[in-house]
Amino acid sequence: MRAPWIDLAARSLGGGVVAANDDAFGEKENLVVDAPAAFVPGRYGHAGEIVDGWETRRRRDGPGRDWAIVRLGARGVIRSVDVDTTSFTGNHPPRARVEAIAVGGYPDPAALAASTGWRVVVPDSDLRGDAHNTFAVDDGGLATHVRLTIEPDGGVARLRVLGDAVPDPALVEGLTVDLLARRLGGVLLQGSDAFYGGADSLNAPGPARTMGEGWETRRRRDGGHDWAVFRLAAPGHVRVVEVDTTWFVHNASREVALWGCLPAPGTPPPDPAAPDGWVPLLPRTRLQPDTRHLFRRDGLPEVSHVRLDAFPDGGLARLRLHGSISQTGLAILPPTPPPTLP
Repeated sequence: MRAPWIDLAARSLGGGVVAANDDAFGEKENLVVDAPAAFVPGRYGHAGEIVDGWETRRRRDGPGRDWAIVRLGARGVIRSVDVDTTSFTGNHPPRARVEAIAVGGYPDPAALAASTGWRVVVPDSDLRGDAHNTFAVDDGGLATHVRLTIEPDGGVARLRVLGDAVPDPALVEGLTVDLLARRLGGVLLQGSDAFYGGADSLNAPGPARTMGEGWETRRRRDGGHDWAVFRLAAPGHVRVVEVDTTWFVHNASREVALWGCLPAPGTPPPDPAAPDGWVPLLPRTRLQPDTRHLFRRDGLPEVSHVRLDAFPDGGLARLRLHGSISQTGLAILPPTPPPTLP
């Protein structure tokens, strides 16, 4: 099964717009806002109508291009790009190009802009107004930044850089990390139910701010239980299991159990309903509502996937799996290449 892609540029992961040559009508920072564009017509400021996106001034100096550089919140491999022009109709750019670069450290915007290491991941392509312009990417290389170039000018609501997050081995080796963290590459593969909120929220960055930011399933009447299967950022050893029921006061899961496996590379994890192939990481354990639970677990085997069982149904805010990436895991993580900066 293919793991769902995440938005590597999302503000919630730490993404930001480090530079743009122009944002006269719409602030460049709007490009990485997590929420969908929500333009409200009829609101005006000193620069004109207030837009929910990045919008440059009208060019009067002949042909040209505008650009914005985005620092990804998680380094990774780009699989798809969405140049979202929602609400931009008579003022969207006719064409766009997207480039990527992988650099270590924290280069300043001028050095990034002048670098010769940029590679094209979306060639010059036509855009439609008020639409999601989605482009498949088959580049396969790592990226830490992207540059959106529009021709000649106009407005883009959001830039979504979808792909697989990949942790930097130089930053995680020998450290305790959340092996399930979304910014490191932990992703939901399957979930039994997402009636009120999906299990993909369990590894979202930061604490849940409301019950609506957690995993909540419908009320079970069949005597069964709910479950969710995740792929870790890399194979590793879990040492502390954190199960958070914050905000779930009357509807928290009563009990949970955690299982793990280490299938061969390229092989999917076992069937969630099958007992074979899964090893216990946390026995069936009683939970308290509206509580952050921490369970220390020593001597657990190396795993690359986990299955969380929630009894009788799901009402959980977050799941964190604190531990270390194994030598096997570190060996499969590509390092960030040396910077090609001026």
